[in-house]
Amino acid sequence: MGDKPLKKIAILGSTGSIGVNALDVIENLPMCRVWGLSAQRNVELLKAQVRRFQPKVVVVSDGAAADQLRRWTGSRFPKTKIWTGAAGLERLAGQKDVDLLLSSVVGAVGLLPLLAALKAGKKVALANKEALIIAGDLLMATARKYGAKILPVDSEHSAIFQCLTPLGACQACRTGLTSALKIKRIILTASGGAFYRRKGSLDRVSVAEALAHPTWKMGQKITIDCATLTNKGLEAIEAHHLFGVPMENIQIVIHPQSIVHSLVEFEDGAMLAQLSHPDMRLPIQYALTYPERLPSSVRPLELEEIQKLEFYRPDFRRFPSLKLALKAGGLGGTWPAVFNGANEIAVRLFLQEKISFLGVSRLVAQVMKAYSNKAHRQNGAIGLDGILAADRWARQMAEELSS
Repeated sequence: MGDKPLKKIAILGSTGSIGVNALDVIENLPMCRVWGLSAQRNVELLKAQVRRFQPKVVVVSDGAAADQLRRWTGSRFPKTKIWTGAAGLERLAGQKDVDLLLSSVVGAVGLLPLLAALKAGKKVALANKEALIIAGDLLMATARKYGAKILPVDSEHSAIFQCLTPLGACQACRTGLTSALKIKRIILTASGGAFYRRKGSLDRVSVAEALAHPTWKMGQKITIDCATLTNKGLEAIEAHHLFGVPMENIQIVIHPQSIVHSLVEFEDGAMLAQLSHPDMRLPIQYALTYPERLPSSVRPLELEEIQKLEFYRPDFRRFPSLKLALKAGGLGGTWPAVFNGANEIAVRLFLQEKISFLGVSRLVAQVMKAYSNKAHRQNGAIGLDGILAADRWARQMAEELSS
């Protein structure tokens, strides 16, 4: 291990939950070096990360944050370059000195940096699911064209990848070879979020209640998506693109213990699953060290402590956002971009207490209905311009319908 060259890593979204966990993992991986970091607003935490890891490049969201950071770095870290905005993210993602990009930004903002990294032929540890949701066909085709590699970081997709890798599908996330393995279906597990066991109406639940996830500690947007079960619909679309499995062959089950992170069923009826405690450091480390497995600080799983593992069918009536997400994935084309854009706006409005919890799914449904009547909507194969146009349209429509 000591003779191997250092693996230089750039992290997009280093102050978020995934980024913070990744840096914790990297501290225990002597073969990894932090080359670049990016953050949006949390400049104080970013300063602590710069002090700790001394990256070559840091990207922040706007000029004011950049000026603040430059004044602070000054004579402390004169070799650290400060870049800004979306252009800075793309520039960092495509840097030739970066061996692996961990993309953990939230939302569609991750699309263009991911595209830049894939065009540079990089390994990408992907935690930004929205990019793959809205432009999966384009991104997977780009990865194949430039010889890039996408390594999933979401616990569910990492579980599937870990189940398939020993079977000769090491390149599954790049070439779609999983069809040769006779996969019958993929089963994605969902904790159920904050409200799956709650009785009665969900319309009056508070933001604080929706953010109280029972098993995972995550950012606000993904936690709300888990509460509405939207996140699991997005993950189904993501799995469809990553592993080449048709949407109709992807099943979702509620698994409150969050121990079984997902399963793969084969044509002969055999199932493989990956189990561990709900700790994002494990899938993050596997993506960073793949194909090697190294000791980690994750607490070992003792089966006798678990006692029971429960699995239930999702309640589509109480959680209509899940059904809408699966519908968008099945329709393909620009529909996932429309769903995702509308959902991002709806979640923001809920967090700002401008709409109710159930208002999230109602608003997304309204946007999708409007899109079904849109004369110039795009179905089938689409390019980047069409994807970005659909995303902009959905966001604007969601804003208009909510005002």
